[in-house]
Amino acid sequence: MWILRNLLFILCIALSCVSGAVPVIHVSGYEGRDVNVSCPYGEGYESHEKYLCRNDCGNGDVLIMTTQANKNKYSISDDKSKRVLTTTISDLSSVDAGKYWCGVTRSGLDYYPAEVRLDVVPDSCCDQFTEVHSHEEGSVSILCPYDSKYQKNLKYICRGRQPSICLQQAVVTSNRKLNGKFTLTGDEESGKFTVNITSLTQKDSGWFLCGVERNNGLDVFSAVKLEVKVSPQTTSTAISIITTEPVTSQSTYISTNPVEDAAHFSILVYILPAVLVGLLLILTFFLARVCKDKCNKVHGVRVIMSINRSNEEIIVDNIIYNMEEDADMGSIRPQSVLHHDDNPGEDQQTVYQNFTKPEDVWHNHTDTSCDS
Repeated sequence: MWILRNLLFILCIALSCVSGAVPVIHVSGYEGRDVNVSCPYGEGYESHEKYLCRNDCGNGDVLIMTTQANKNKYSISDDKSKRVLTTTISDLSSVDAGKYWCGVTRSGLDYYPAEVRLDVVPDSCCDQFTEVHSHEEGSVSILCPYDSKYQKNLKYICRGRQPSICLQQAVVTSNRKLNGKFTLTGDEESGKFTVNITSLTQKDSGWFLCGVERNNGLDVFSAVKLEVKVSPQTTSTAISIITTEPVTSQSTYISTNPVEDAAHFSILVYILPAVLVGLLLILTFFLARVCKDKCNKVHGVRVIMSINRSNEEIIVDNIIYNMEEDADMGSIRPQSVLHHDDNPGEDQQTVYQNFTKPEDVWHNHTDTSCDS
């Protein structure tokens, strides 16, 4: 039964191909993605059961029927109002490429409204690409050529190298020509469109795809590799202002004449420390001189002690010493603390104090001197 049916099917298809009555539908899809296979059919078959089959549509070639809705990686739907049978094939791989048939069951021989040829391509683009270079904070223009027959078609650009999702992730299109730092301009006469990117950063480096939408089949792409380099460093001479006062922040003066300013800076570096050191030495010498004079002119009370061996007494005369050096004698001249009254006849009063030990004299001795 099936053998006879297959023979009749092959004969019918052969006759149809000769007469050109059966259309051929070309469909392409990306690996790992889905693809829709749509077949229109004639009037009067809306209520008939339909299916999708491969190769010669033998007994094991039927993949899914409208009575099943879903089977393995296939799903099917029938739009009876438009008379279009649509089958979706998921998770495409290279083994899915080949020839398919859309079939309609009927008495006698089935009706095959269309032949389908499916191509499966890698979801990556492209073997050939254009390299573009620029610097940070700069701008770049990416030229995207296309065939003149696509002048009216939608143009766009996206990041990456995955064509299957490029249009959904487009950063700018011919319908939306400005998006942040991306601007698209078209030139239909030259057969290319231009995408300008401003305020470049290192993150902008990478792959871009220029895409042109097609009404049937896969979109057309060209690949561009953008490299954004680090901006060249500009050198300038900077001089820091040095002061002897405390500062809370450091200020920098940008030189407009590096040679002249460097000479002035050298003078400040070598002369200013020398002046400061000279002033410090003069101040130190002056302070030492003042301290020495002060110590040499201190007035104090000295105790001159004499011991009377016979009476075991210690006689102490209070005498004020002037610590000035005698220019002639090189010795210290004492001045008596005793005051002479106007009456010379009176005896001068002498202060006596008994001490049992010579050490007591020194314990009771008052000395005013320069401690430092």
